[in-house]
Amino acid sequence: MGRHPAGVVVITADPGDGPVGLTATSFTSVSLAPPLVAFYVADTSATWPRLRRADRFAVHLLAADQAGLAARFATTGVDRFAPPTAWRRGADGVPLLDGAAARLVCRPHDVRRLGDHWAVAGEVVATETGSPRPPLLYHQGAFGGFTPLA
Repeated sequence: MGRHPAGVVVITADPGDGPVGLTATSFTSVSLAPPLVAFYVADTSATWPRLRRADRFAVHLLAADQAGLAARFATTGVDRFAPPTAWRRGADGVPLLDGAAARLVCRPHDVRRLGDHWAVAGEVVATETGSPRPPLLYHQGAFGGFTPLA
């Protein structure tokens, strides 16, 4: 699957004991009615047990200039919300990262274990869009951007 490029998102939440977040490259749109999106997280993720307790989560669609942010939220053993991460709390207390190309705030809709991962579907309850920028992509173990052919 490393030969398949994927968009990069950061998922954040606060289950009541402080902010938590992770980087995901397995994000997809699921349904328009109701508006559902989904991501997958490894069963071995140290972040997942806290993330799954939250009653809201935010999906941050990253832009090509945010590879550092993606790498930070993919690193274990660091405070992902400490500087230089810039963030604020949304209306529902969900941690929102500054500068994302778009943000989706979701209510958990369904969670299912599939093999060694968890499929997490969320119902989109709020959206925010930033200025249009090329997306951050992940391909063959590296972050990169997108250049249109014409």
